[in-house]
Amino acid sequence: MSVIIDQRDDSSVLPLLNNIGPYNEVPEEYEAEEAAVALSTTKVLVIGAGGLGCEILKNLALTGFKDIHVIDMDTIDVSNLNRQFLFRPKDVGKSKAEVAAKFIEERIGDKDLKISPYFGKIQDKPLSYYKQFGVVICGLDSVEARRWINATLVSLVDTELNNLIPMIDGGTEGFRGQSRVILPTLMSCYECTLDLITPQTTYPVCTIANTPRLPEHCIEWASVLEWPKMFPGRKFDADDPEQVEWMYQTALARANEFNIEGVTKSLTLGVVKNIIPAIASTNAIIAASCCNEAFKIITNINPILNNYMMYSGDDSIFTYTYAHARRANCPVCGNFAKTFTAQNWWTLERFIEEISSKQEVQMSQPSLTAASRFLYLRNPPHLEESTRPNLSKKLNTLIRGGDELVITDPNLPISLKLTVEFTGPETEPDDVNSSLM
Repeated sequence: MSVIIDQRDDSSVLPLLNNIGPYNEVPEEYEAEEAAVALSTTKVLVIGAGGLGCEILKNLALTGFKDIHVIDMDTIDVSNLNRQFLFRPKDVGKSKAEVAAKFIEERIGDKDLKISPYFGKIQDKPLSYYKQFGVVICGLDSVEARRWINATLVSLVDTELNNLIPMIDGGTEGFRGQSRVILPTLMSCYECTLDLITPQTTYPVCTIANTPRLPEHCIEWASVLEWPKMFPGRKFDADDPEQVEWMYQTALARANEFNIEGVTKSLTLGVVKNIIPAIASTNAIIAASCCNEAFKIITNINPILNNYMMYSGDDSIFTYTYAHARRANCPVCGNFAKTFTAQNWWTLERFIEEISSKQEVQMSQPSLTAASRFLYLRNPPHLEESTRPNLSKKLNTLIRGGDELVITDPNLPISLKLTVEFTGPETEPDDVNSSLM
């Protein structure tokens, strides 16, 4: 079945719309004219204008999308120029979103193409802003930002599935990458897959404070312990050369004190910025997958991905797709509380440390509330002060086994429910690791 619509000589997209894909499950309902109109009128939001976002923006514009919006809070750095091809040396210091939008509009020269940039955070926009889009594509390097937009899009959907906005997420790490399609409330959401994320390397505070053995221990000591002591209330800026030099020299002095070799400025930057290697070819492949899914969602030419694709280019070119199941206890799209087992000897402070380190929780500033009382609140200041004494109390004196806790974080629009059970001795054992087996 083929429906012929007007084609321009310079278009490579319209022939795709005229020929229904072989896997289209409802070919009798497909209309090429409607698909072409949807392609040119649907508003698409791209979050992130970095290595992945540049590729996504270019692909969308060349695929026939005419109303594209892009958000990015970063400015262009010299280190971006080797793979973020929309930027030039003269652009250093400027907004990524604004430069990318202008570059593509000028290069393509299509009077109907409009790319609207926003230089700022996704959290700056109200919920009404997100309701206007037909699809949201994420090219982010931040787990926190992904969790925020995922929870926001899930919250927009009502019981009649109104305001259901598909989310397409892409990510790369070296020669590996992934893309996924999320239909909020219908498919596994981003929060459901937190356990798939490669955990960041962390080092015990006692080790970096007392017995460092690795160059990374010295850098973490300078970053985690010395910086807050020397500059209280001041956030370290890894893009400031003077601050980076201070961090490097401080770590190097620590390394010399313990006869540890290997502390370099590049390693220091890698540790404090948690740099993930980025490769242009991987970005191009994952961006193509994301844009292909956006094209299918908007035109209905072919079935969409269900729902997770993994790409590996380490040794060869390998992809694997599968349907990731929703988690019943997901704090965003699930209905049930997680169960967490705590040791009887844990204080509330130790409990907070434990849950914060869990891959499926990842809350950096958690506040905890039980059914009948506040356990610990970080804000406002007077409540933080009044609940601070609880941190040193044993958790099992504050709640009972089977009680449900609600955990929130100011950086995330979600609340996590935990049902706590207790086990183990009442006093801290000499061999802590044995009690945690």
